[in-house]
Amino acid sequence: MILFLEVECIMYEGNSLKQKRSVLKRLINKIRKDFNVSVTELDYHDLWQRTKLGIVTISNDYVHAEKVIHDVLRVIDSYAEMERTITNIARL
Repeated sequence: MILFLEVECIMYEGNSLKQKRSVLKRLINKIRKDFNVSVTELDYHDLWQRTKLGIVTISNDYVHAEKVIHDVLRVIDSYAEMERTITNIARL
């Protein structure tokens, strides 16, 4: 079972690309370490207030894969520096 999560976020207090990348680096490293998933920034590389992340998990059990994705969403939501706006989950 492969689940793909696409998340768009807005960063209201970001003042530069350097600050955006710092926040994203912390978030991406935490997600990778805690959940053993693949994460990358998919779009808006040159915009300092917006990002789109792609997250993929693979499991032999759909319920487990869905739990991992929802746990990742909770971590993203816990970051005060950003707000999740658009979320799409696809089963591949």
